[in-house]
Amino acid sequence: MSRRTDPVRRPLWRDRDFGAYWAAQSLSAAGDSFAYLAVPLLVLHATGSVARMGLLTAVAGAASVGAGIFGGVLVDRYDRRKLMITADLLRLVLYALVPLAWLGGPQVWLLFVVLPICEAAGMVFQVAAVTAVRNLVDLPRITEANGRLQTTYAAAAVLGPLLAGAVSARFGAPAAIAVNAASFALSAAGLWLVRLRRPDEGPAVDDTAGRQSRLAEFLAGARFLWRQPVLRSLTVLLSVFIFLTYGLTDVLVYHVKHDLGGSDRTVGTVLGLAALGTIVGALLVAPLRRRRGFGMTWIGAHAMCGLAIVGIGLVGDVRGVTVLMAVYLCGVSVGGICSMSLRQEITPDRLLGRVTSAFWSTHYSLGPAGAAVLTWAASRYGVSAVALVAGAGCLLVAVGGLFTPIRRAGAEPAAHPAEFRSPATSPTS
Repeated sequence: MSRRTDPVRRPLWRDRDFGAYWAAQSLSAAGDSFAYLAVPLLVLHATGSVARMGLLTAVAGAASVGAGIFGGVLVDRYDRRKLMITADLLRLVLYALVPLAWLGGPQVWLLFVVLPICEAAGMVFQVAAVTAVRNLVDLPRITEANGRLQTTYAAAAVLGPLLAGAVSARFGAPAAIAVNAASFALSAAGLWLVRLRRPDEGPAVDDTAGRQSRLAEFLAGARFLWRQPVLRSLTVLLSVFIFLTYGLTDVLVYHVKHDLGGSDRTVGTVLGLAALGTIVGALLVAPLRRRRGFGMTWIGAHAMCGLAIVGIGLVGDVRGVTVLMAVYLCGVSVGGICSMSLRQEITPDRLLGRVTSAFWSTHYSLGPAGAAVLTWAASRYGVSAVALVAGAGCLLVAVGGLFTPIRRAGAEPAAHPAEFRSPATSPTS
């Protein structure tokens, strides 16, 4: 029986493979949340420079974008589960080098070697992880599955920074990096237990894929992305959004430490409590999309992000910053899950890795430059001015969505395929 028409609606938590995948991803997310705080703290403690933090973020982001060019090709060619396990093991080894090297004193140069490689491996992992959901659950349950995964990721993001801040304050930031390294071992072990379903699209696969160059295969995903009106609009607008927000975490860490006089523990508490917004967003996204439609949900989420960033520039206390960061992360969660679910629903499985790769590589391409500009501007003009400009830019992104096909996109694209038909399969093509 096809998994798309199976009438049995077994709870996702009772699905063995989805449960194992869910647990593995949660462990990996918990470790990532340690590095999310510990890496900026390592640089800030060693150099005292928010611009240096932004430079590291930019270099790592550029490596991630570069990996996206071939990541989707790898995901569509090879076993997705094994690719994720390999990426986990590589990051385990590399992140473990950081606390060992720090035993002899700060080695900031090592971060400029380790972090870009880990971010490149992470990009391949993320592309594979997104496509794996398509091979774990029925199509009508993709948004539900993504919401559950993101809720758990967000819970890990709440506890992770809180614990990372405590660990960093007591034992130093390198110890938090060591916890991150260990989490990849647990994630790899969990993924080893997962069995992914085979695509059910029949024999109509791309028989020439094996003879194409990797660039040509990447471009196949980019062509699908560009010819699909909603995905094309999302890519353009998210490129601007990522430019404006990619360095926001670095700016926030600097703001709490430098401007508001917070400790490492305070920074961890702010990021941890703010991540509650991600949980709220993950829980709200499915009902919001059903009631308001994809377009208005996505636009509203990004408008909320813009308002929250403007607010961060106006308030001057830790509690206000925490609340507004939570609102921002709620909007990011709702918008991100919406766009990810849409890609999974309307993209053929044989192209899903390449489309995901092209989507991320394109809209993250401006992120490294944005991080460098944002942190440089924060050091020169202050966090408040930067937040006001970035927030206003995000509001313009939301307004721009009203004048694109995003606004008319329906709540359940899988139920209305004509609205989202790929040009490659359209009878008029």
